Amino acid sequence: MRIGEIAGLVGVSTRAVRHYHHLGLLPEPARRANGYREYGPADAVALARLRRLVELGLGLEEVRDVLADDSGRELAEVLAELDADLARQEEGIRSRRVRLAALRRQAEEHGGLPAEGPVSDELAAVFGRMARVSAARPGPEPAMAAREREVLALLETTGQEPGGRRMAEVLGEMIAEPGAAERMYEVYGLYEALMEAAPDDPRVARAARALADCVPDAVAAELGRAAAAAGPDPAAEHGVLAAFHAQFTPAQAAAVRGAVELITARAR
Repeated sequence: MRIGEIAGLVGVSTRAVRHYHHLGLLPEPARRANGYREYGPADAVALARLRRLVELGLGLEEVRDVLADDSGRELAEVLAELDADLARQEEGIRSRRVRLAALRRQAEEHGGLPAEGPVSDELAAVFGRMARVSAARPGPEPAMAAREREVLALLETTGQEPGGRRMAEVLGEMIAEPGAAERMYEVYGLYEALMEAAPDDPRVARAARALADCVPDAVAAELGRAAAAAGPDPAAEHGVLAAFHAQFTPAQAAAVRGAVELITARAR
């Protein structure tokens, strides 16, 4: 057989056959007097085996190792590893399809995905409630509301910081209470009014009290336990939350610290 014939028989290109020769994966056959390669049945079997290994997902270096082991022991080992890897990929694809189906359903139910990115159904419902409250209010949405959604989405997505995912759940539970979203937007307005204020402005204490009052007792107790476990400074934050709080003006930061102190005191 000529190279085109064996390539067509096995189902590969002549370029692939030459590449396998170049890499030493397929032995060069004897040549005729005219210089053309002459392939036989053994060559076809070797090429077919090579093709099967490549189709299974083995890299060419792995194929080389397999072909070098005449006993087939390494083949069994490599194929077992490949099967386990394919099983992991299959599970990953299945999980992503489940997530994709949830996102498609979420987009249909809420008229699109949140600007903050794909989130859970629970958080999407919270964001949808916030959007409806914001639309019913005059003027632009307070910047603090948008920042809070970004942090919630990030905490839920990463779930890597200590208590990060639970924090997202807690804040979601807070705003899910009847009338809570409306009260939170009133609080956002109070904090927005502190943009140019000094930390000792009387409005700081009012904003701190309003934020603390938005936190249900059960949530306050949980936040109090978390603050106690964090150390002597209950307002200390790290990572995502630290970046979030760094965006506050001095007066806003003072109001947040005051709210944390009030919540912690209530939880004792």
